[in-house]
Amino acid sequence: MKSKIILPQNKPTPEKPEKIPKHIAFIMDGNGRWAKKRLMPRTSGHREGIKTIEVISKEAHSLGIKYLSFFAFSTENWARPKSEVDYLLDLLKKRLPQLADKLKGHNTSLMVSGDLGGFDSQLQKIIKETISANNAELAGKDGSVSNICLNYGGRAEIVYAVNKAVSQGRRVNEESFAEMLYTAPLPSPDLLIRTGGERRLSNFMLFQSAYTELYFCDKLWPDFGAEDLHAALADYAMRNRRFGKL
Repeated sequence: MKSKIILPQNKPTPEKPEKIPKHIAFIMDGNGRWAKKRLMPRTSGHREGIKTIEVISKEAHSLGIKYLSFFAFSTENWARPKSEVDYLLDLLKKRLPQLADKLKGHNTSLMVSGDLGGFDSQLQKIIKETISANNAELAGKDGSVSNICLNYGGRAEIVYAVNKAVSQGRRVNEESFAEMLYTAPLPSPDLLIRTGGERRLSNFMLFQSAYTELYFCDKLWPDFGAEDLHAALADYAMRNRRFGKL
């Protein structure tokens, strides 16, 4: 199941910084550790992490950033304790519609990327109905897009795209292959931010991140705020993106 979305035009705004990414991807690491530090169950960290998505989406929209992607549930997360996985899936069922309403309040469309067929029928229905309702109200408006990556894995995504091309009998190039990825039609991220102190991609957007600028932050995701986003953007503004050229 793929969400269909019309991308907004990237119109320049006088208020936004001179050099700002069009698309930022986030590896939201540290929810469990955040809760553990506070002697709370890991599940409390996941609940708090959703609030951070709301904060960052609102701030990014105010800066004129068009696309955000959040790595929320990976294909590897199924290996976590069943109690935690069940909680995460129930949290999605309850909070995804609420998140969509919050995003809609600051003119942000919702998109979901990943192998959604891996979820139960109830969650699939909630995702589909939430996206349809959110995007129908924002149709034709020049807003931003928040992409929630669920049951997502970079390797699985590449295999999915290959099989899709084979089934269609198509010979692809880099551009047409990108159109078959879970994240289509979003552009590749200009900046990828990982919180929690780790320094790796963890199977996230492997094809798309060939020339993405990487930014690693020691703060745990629930503690990541607007000022941290600004710090990442200041660092990004100093990068010289050559894309293999001189």
